[in-house]
Amino acid sequence: MSWPLLVAAICGYLLGSIPFGLVLTKFAGLDDIRKIGSGSIGATNVLRTGSKSLAAGTLILDGAKGAVAVVIFGAYGGPDLAVLAGGGAMLGHCFPVWLGFKGGKGVATALGILLAIAWPVGLLACLTWLVVAFLFRYSSAASLTAITLSPVYAWYLADPQRAWLASLIAVLVWIRHHENIRRLLKGEESKIKLRKDKPAATSADPSNLGHNGGPPLS
Repeated sequence: MSWPLLVAAICGYLLGSIPFGLVLTKFAGLDDIRKIGSGSIGATNVLRTGSKSLAAGTLILDGAKGAVAVVIFGAYGGPDLAVLAGGGAMLGHCFPVWLGFKGGKGVATALGILLAIAWPVGLLACLTWLVVAFLFRYSSAASLTAITLSPVYAWYLADPQRAWLASLIAVLVWIRHHENIRRLLKGEESKIKLRKDKPAATSADPSNLGHNGGPPLS
């Protein structure tokens, strides 16, 4: 491997390994997100802190770091450097050296890379995620389906080189979702909730009482 290719891969890895979810929550004064929920540093686990703004920021930044790696090296060295930088960014996010190689699940970073390397492929992957999530209400199933189909999209809409990158991304996403896959097979995976569950009515709730304040009317 020539020096430019090696530099692209290493710099992509370092950029991808920035744990934005951990950084944002630390700056917000929250507990270490690796100690809650799935222990992941991604947007889904950040959302478990109760902060939608931090989760949204994590989602955008995780996607952006993959896209930036591709765009920068693609501008200077063409598709070869872009592909290596994208692959490096994906590896960096999933296995960051700073966190003992325990990173995020890679979906946001993967979509950022795909949108930057071949925007029709990235767009189709995003649309696939939305359709599967809407139909089945499983975020993990939507992610796995979208990323698994992305090499097929890349083969027909891009070229073999970018299709191989999409294949590498798919393998990494499946590896990082091994616990979700196990829960899906057991029927234990949590679904996407479109609205908050209403609290159960109690006797202290006026709407649950009779007109005289006594027991509920029969």
